[in-house]
Amino acid sequence: MANTVIQTTKDTIKKMKNHYKHALVEKLPPGAIFVAKPSGCTITAYKSGKVMFQGANGEVEASRWGSSIPAKAKSPSKGTVNLPENFANWSVIGSDEVGTGDFFGPITVVSAYVKKKQIPLMKELGVKDSKNLSDPQIISIARDLISTIPYSLLILHNPKYNEMQAKGMTQGKMKALLHNKAILNLLEKMAPEQPEGILIDQFVEKNTYFKHIASQSKIQRERVYFSTKGESIHLAVAAASIIARYAFLKEMDKLSAKAGVEIPKGAGKHVDVAAAKIIKRKGIEDLKSMTKWHFANSEKAMRLARK
Repeated sequence: MANTVIQTTKDTIKKMKNHYKHALVEKLPPGAIFVAKPSGCTITAYKSGKVMFQGANGEVEASRWGSSIPAKAKSPSKGTVNLPENFANWSVIGSDEVGTGDFFGPITVVSAYVKKKQIPLMKELGVKDSKNLSDPQIISIARDLISTIPYSLLILHNPKYNEMQAKGMTQGKMKALLHNKAILNLLEKMAPEQPEGILIDQFVEKNTYFKHIASQSKIQRERVYFSTKGESIHLAVAAASIIARYAFLKEMDKLSAKAGVEIPKGAGKHVDVAAAKIIKRKGIEDLKSMTKWHFANSEKAMRLARK
């Protein structure tokens, strides 16, 4: 959809403003707290608690923070999630991804299995919504997690991402393929043990997800649930997100070493400046191999490099 609106809290809006701090714009419409323009999206947060996401990546960005108002009000069957009672205390595979909104770096997808008896341990290790953790905290917790719980990590590197995107594949379909594969890999690794449920941090509607992966020879359908804010519903999703973020940070460090400059996260103006430096030092093809080339940052970086 072109426009997505969510209703949220002042605290969440404060977190959002910090999250998009590098993409903020100065001019605000009446009643707005902030306006940010990350790649492919314009985000306007209002004092009423409503946040509007506009543009090609609007729905993806909105799904990071909550369910859209129309989905809740008009289509309960699509927008609301009917999870089984006491789901938070089940033994669950959680699946989440990182890097979708960053110009530099890959998409990392992780499926992680947390048994019900490990839930207290997850809390003790500090596992929670990764948006509330600093990168050093994520690195520390992830190192504990990868030696404690079974997980499957998939990395979609930029050259392959760009190739798939150039052939017309949407980011949503790429993510669906990666989630399905990561879940299948983890189930194979865990066998014969089976989870009570599988929770995917929702980025598209359930029906769309299964349409995206319909051509795959093997599809995990049984016991699969979808929910936005999955990290707050089950710690397995939070654990998956932390490991995915850790893997993403490691990949960004590799790119920084390759580029000879520190590679920034996000998709704001600071990213354009760094990308322009890489063009001058290494050339456009090197930059392309490190980035999601269809993002608007590519054109902006080339313009800066020509100055």
